[in-house]
Amino acid sequence: MSDLRVLCLHGYHGSGAILRDQMESLATSLPANIELVYVDAPSRATGDFGWWHEGFDGWERTRDWAIELVCGGPRFDGIFGFSQGAALTGLLTAVKESGSAPPEFRFDFAVMVGGFTSDQPRHTEMMQHKLTTPSVHVIGRSDVIIPRKDSLRLADRFANPLIIEHPGGHIVPGHDGVAGPIAHFLATRKGSGQ
Repeated sequence: MSDLRVLCLHGYHGSGAILRDQMESLATSLPANIELVYVDAPSRATGDFGWWHEGFDGWERTRDWAIELVCGGPRFDGIFGFSQGAALTGLLTAVKESGSAPPEFRFDFAVMVGGFTSDQPRHTEMMQHKLTTPSVHVIGRSDVIIPRKDSLRLADRFANPLIIEHPGGHIVPGHDGVAGPIAHFLATRKGSGQ
């Protein structure tokens, strides 16, 4: 049985299967007792490919879907997101901490790779205070899709973020310089869930 169960959220134009491929190198570097659960955005069933579109159109649908998913099945200990999925991870953390979701909407940590934050008033209102959920932020110094400064702004929404930088671009790196700190972070989370 897994010590940790992690919900994995893909990027824009992605899917659960694509994220599994993107995370392969990282996943093989993590302890075997971590279950990574890859899902597709709810809109993929209708031929769409994102968690939302320009102006965060579709955000509410995705938020409600994620709350139902997390509340309705076996517990997720944490959420991992890449790119738009990382932005979603940050927003779901804010929803959890704002008290606007059911009490069953719980997870203990968040890992965001190549993420960004929202400046929409409806989102910044939830992030007036620093988020206290333990978090990891992986940032590519050569990322031209999500510039470093945008990922740092997301990390700044958290009270005590672990920031891991790498020389690459918009990828999920799996080398020791990234995988080692993430594995250590996850090891400190084992058994922390209720």
